[in-house]
Amino acid sequence: MLPRLTPLALKERASMVFLEKGNLDVLDGSFVLVDATGVRTHIPVGGVACIMLEPGIRVTHAAVTLASRAGTLLTWVGEAGVRLYASGQPGGARSDKLLYQAALALDEEARARVVRKMFAVRFGEEPPSRRSVDQLRGIEGTRVREMYKLLAKQYRVPWSGRKYDHREWGSGDLPNRCLSAATACLHGLCEAAILAAGYAPAIGFLHTGKPRSFVYDIADLYKFDMVVPEAFRVAGQNAAEPERAVRLACRDRFRESKLLKRIIPDIEEVLSAGGIPMPQAPADAIGPAFADEEGLGDDGHRS
Repeated sequence: MLPRLTPLALKERASMVFLEKGNLDVLDGSFVLVDATGVRTHIPVGGVACIMLEPGIRVTHAAVTLASRAGTLLTWVGEAGVRLYASGQPGGARSDKLLYQAALALDEEARARVVRKMFAVRFGEEPPSRRSVDQLRGIEGTRVREMYKLLAKQYRVPWSGRKYDHREWGSGDLPNRCLSAATACLHGLCEAAILAAGYAPAIGFLHTGKPRSFVYDIADLYKFDMVVPEAFRVAGQNAAEPERAVRLACRDRFRESKLLKRIIPDIEEVLSAGGIPMPQAPADAIGPAFADEEGLGDDGHRS
C-alpha cells in the first residue's frame, strides 16, 4: 500500500516531461521509466504538472495510481505530443466550480463578458465595444494571421499560413510542425492547470464543441507570448530534431516566465469578468459525510 500523498500546488511544480519507449512503473517506492535494457530513470512525478506519454510507453496500474495521488496529469499523445489520445484526471473535483463555469457559458451576456476579458488579456487592450462573440472571433483571427506573418518575417522563415493535417504528422512543413509541437506543450500545461483549479476542460467560451475547448481558450492567452516565437525561432535554425528542440525551448520559456504561477489566477480573473456569483448548494442538498483534510494542493486536487 502506497503512503498517503498530498499534491503540491501547481505553482510549485516544473511544467512537464515527455516519455517514450519504456515501461512506466513504481519500483521500490519510486516512479520510474524502465528501458529495454532494464535501466531505470527516476521521474519526479509529484514535482511536474503534466507527463506526456509518447508512442512506445507501457504504464502499470501502480504508476497511474501514484500519478493520480500526486495530482499529476498523464496524457497519452502521438509523435511529438501533437495528437491527444487520452488523459487522466487528477483534478476537476469541485462541483461548485463546474456549476459556476457552466452557468457562465449558458448565460449569453456573461459569456460575452468572459470572451471580452480574454480578448483584453490576450492583446493588452479592450476589444471594440458593441461587438458580438462572432465579431470578436473574426477580429481575433485577423490579428492572429498578421502575428504569424510578422514572426515568420522576424525569424526569416518561409510562411504560407497555418496548414496541417492533425491525422498525419508529416503532412505539414517545418514551421507548421514546430508550431504544432509547441502548442501541444502549452495545451498539456493548461489542461493540468484547469483540472487543478477544479474546472472542466470541455466547457469553453470562445471555443466550443471539443473535449478541450476551455483548454484552447486559456492556452490562447499565452500562445503568442510563450510558444509561437519559440516555434519560429527553432524553425529558422533548421535543427536536426526540430520537435525536440521546440519542446525544450518551450519548457525553458515556461520556467523563465513562471507561467505555472500565473495560469490559475488568470483563469479566475477571466471567469470573474462574467459578473455572476458562484452558485450556492441547494438548501436541501446532502453535504459531505466528513470534511476533507486541508492539503497543499489546488482546489481541484482530490484529497
